Amino acid sequence: MNIILKEIGERLRAARKAKGLTQAQAADLLDMSCNFYGEIERGNCRLSIEKLMLVHKQLDIDLTYLITGEISPTVSFYDIISDCPKDKVFDMEQIVRYASHLYRKDN
Repeated sequence: MNIILKEIGERLRAARKAKGLTQAQAADLLDMSCNFYGEIERGNCRLSIEKLMLVHKQLDIDLTYLITGEISPTVSFYDIISDCPKDKVFDMEQIVRYASHLYRKDN
């Protein structure tokens, strides 16, 4: 388990540095002490699920990448439509409109 925590910490450190943040700034964004944040980057402590969600939200880090090191493919609406058979494009657009409408109702 220590190897996994160290790898997560390394990816977190690399993402933090790429964003130009200090450990103190990242810790502040994640509502934790700088010491605890440093322990996470060193792989000595683990992130709770709540803190993982904050990492995703506040630092804009893909959680699949953070945890596994694998980059998730990003699929856009346009990728889906371009791969869609021509006779199904209208149906797909209607599904997306409906999903968008549902999303707006919930938020």
